[in-house]
Amino acid sequence: MRDPWSEIGPVAEIIDTALAEDLASGDVTGRATVSPEVRARAHMVAKANLVVAGLPVAEAVFRRVEPGVGFAAYVRDGARVAVGTEIACIEGPAQALLAGERTALNLLQRMSGVATLTRAYVDAAGERCRITDTRKTMPGLRALDRYAVRCGGGHNHRNDLGAAVLIKENHVRAAGGITPAIERARRLAPHTMKIECEVTSHDELREALAAGADIIMLDNMDDAAVREAVAITAGKAILEVSGGVGLERIAAVAQLGIDVISVGRLTHSVPAADISLLFERADGTWA
Repeated sequence: MRDPWSEIGPVAEIIDTALAEDLASGDVTGRATVSPEVRARAHMVAKANLVVAGLPVAEAVFRRVEPGVGFAAYVRDGARVAVGTEIACIEGPAQALLAGERTALNLLQRMSGVATLTRAYVDAAGERCRITDTRKTMPGLRALDRYAVRCGGGHNHRNDLGAAVLIKENHVRAAGGITPAIERARRLAPHTMKIECEVTSHDELREALAAGADIIMLDNMDDAAVREAVAITAGKAILEVSGGVGLERIAAVAQLGIDVISVGRLTHSVPAADISLLFERADGTWA
């Protein structure tokens, strides 16, 4: 059984920051239109086919506004749901539900959008290679973005600059070349870390292999170039493809013999999933 909090980590600061943006001056409309003693029940409904991610976060938002709010999730994070599916029900003071609604939905919709797109990439790639995210996450929301990628069946790349050695084009330029960059990294990086190097040509690939790179990122290569890179590498390093791999190309690239495809779009420009929060009417209906 998935334990979301062990996977997401602390999110109190994220939630407090998001709520502060929306409630800096309180909820004047909620206070003006709804009496404090009124209680309400609201239903979260998928308005499109999607993969759910972030229900525990949405629950935490409502409980931060009002600790006594009741929250019942009807599916688990990572579940595929069809349009019209009720995914959760929230019950408590109407003012509290109204105050937390937008923040809860903002986080849940983004996370579910990331999970949904990730699942599409993972399904297209099949079992042939890993789909990973990148550091192109929404500032301040990396923990949520990375968790959502995992809910969609993907894997995470390095979490931050201190998590792995990844030599990219500007490192190469500053270091004076691929070979000196890799050699210096080999001397100074922790012995427990593998060294990854980005290359843009087959000549750079050969240089990175000769210098002892453990992982090589093929940057913006077409299918023919990737196929040749696989032949040149011949299993001597892990091969990652990055850049220009849209959903329409993913299946073809996954069959070329590479190990990893990293996709910045999973988090840097993903559309939010369409989820609504509907209050019951006075007669108890909500659809």
